[in-house]
Amino acid sequence: MNAPTPLEQPCETMTPRRALTIGLPTCADPAERRFPLTPEGAGRLIDRGFRIKMQEGAAASIHYADAAYTRAGVEIVSRKETLGCDIVIHPASLGAADITAMRRGAMLLTMMRSAAADSASIRQLLNRHILTIALDLVEDTEGNTPFADILAEIDGRASVAIASSLLADARRGKGILLGGVAGVIPCETLIIGSGIAACAASLSAIGLGSTVRVFDNDVYSLRRASLRLGQNVITSSLHPRTLESALKSADVVIVTPTREPFSLHADTVEAMKKGVITFDLTPDADGSAFPSMTPVDLAQASAVEASERIHGRLCFVHAGNAVARTAAMALSNTLLTFMEGIVTCEGLSHALKLHPGMQKATLTFFGKIVNPRIAATMRTRSVDISIYLTLS
Repeated sequence: MNAPTPLEQPCETMTPRRALTIGLPTCADPAERRFPLTPEGAGRLIDRGFRIKMQEGAAASIHYADAAYTRAGVEIVSRKETLGCDIVIHPASLGAADITAMRRGAMLLTMMRSAAADSASIRQLLNRHILTIALDLVEDTEGNTPFADILAEIDGRASVAIASSLLADARRGKGILLGGVAGVIPCETLIIGSGIAACAASLSAIGLGSTVRVFDNDVYSLRRASLRLGQNVITSSLHPRTLESALKSADVVIVTPTREPFSLHADTVEAMKKGVITFDLTPDADGSAFPSMTPVDLAQASAVEASERIHGRLCFVHAGNAVARTAAMALSNTLLTFMEGIVTCEGLSHALKLHPGMQKATLTFFGKIVNPRIAATMRTRSVDISIYLTLS
């Protein structure tokens, strides 16, 4: 018999790259209940080669136990360990002490409003050379902002769901249906703005049978909204008299982002119906759309609790936080696509070079301010990130 002939065997010639770690610390800010990853989303990221470390009890706000994440492959660790990861995801503002615990040169994924809130935290981000990216500013290849858009849609739909519940409450509300029934006139929903949040709110209100009026000064945006929503929605420019007349009969008023900041003066608010339900869905969501009203943060109190203990006119803010689990599912889906663009690159800075949509969302770049709003908070000037990327 012939002796067996030895054959060539494949041999590993490259050292496998270290898996990037993602840290999920508990959010200490009561004004932010949205958590960035569900167990399913975390499991899919782990399948793509990431290691995920989560602080114990971090997902309690979306009613997921640590065991659900453990089964998906997530490591339950201390807060310090989550902050020491390559990528830290924290939608709310991180304090200066937490930023000090982050690994030098790490990436922080947060929201624009949170990142610009505290100059001490920004200063620490610069000291630690943290690469800070605002998720709500990230653009895709077509110029869309997937994170901001999905959160705006959730805000719009959540506001109508909450309004409908409050109107139907016989003790705290009026005990009426938003859409009425045969022989009973439906409630009126007035929406300022005609973007994603406005269209989402309109579709929900139409589905419940409400009469919907949409106001905006951007005629082209109104036309697009009208084509999407159909003939069931009444659209109008923001003519003062027309708006005042509509406000007097509105049962629900929702202010969404517009090209120019919008607010209702105290005398206009006084002319509105008693018991009208109002929402501020603008980017800052601080109640500035209704300056004479008491803002109620739905991240910290339910609408029912607030309406019971606060007398007078209320303005609800952070509507999306009232449905934090839905927001977590939406954020997880969007993060999967975003993270795929990072894992294929050698290093976080290389990901920025290859993905222009991430560049536009970068706030601090390894010790430098590259976003005008962050620069304004620090009373300095920003530098175009493309200059640093060219030199790096």
